[in-house]
Amino acid sequence: MNRINISSGAKWEDIVGYSRAVKVGNTVEVAGTTAVINGEVVGQDNVYEQACCIFEKIETALQQAGASLSQVVRTTAYITDITRWEEYAKAHSRFFDKIRPVATLVEVSALVDPDLLVEVEVTAVIHDS
Repeated sequence: MNRINISSGAKWEDIVGYSRAVKVGNTVEVAGTTAVINGEVVGQDNVYEQACCIFEKIETALQQAGASLSQVVRTTAYITDITRWEEYAKAHSRFFDKIRPVATLVEVSALVDPDLLVEVEVTAVIHDS
């Protein structure tokens, strides 16, 4: 099977040695994604806004791989304050209400920048229909 690496152009990709997404066969894995655009955190102290930004970035990566949000089968999210889960859930539902992937939400002690409140990774399976 062919492997296709998809880059977002983020400086961290070269520093860490990773891709925003990797497509192998009909599966696309999207790396942990945060609400950073042009080096700036989007949605200061706003889990919902950060999550929406993240899902939009993930959608772009999926499109570059020939997939879409409708083909997401798993979401895994890391949140720095689990008491704010409803804010995250509102954003997740906005993008996935009709798709209904399996979903995991885990509290973590910190992300790479203290202003980041949530990070999300997804798996998509490209299928006919």
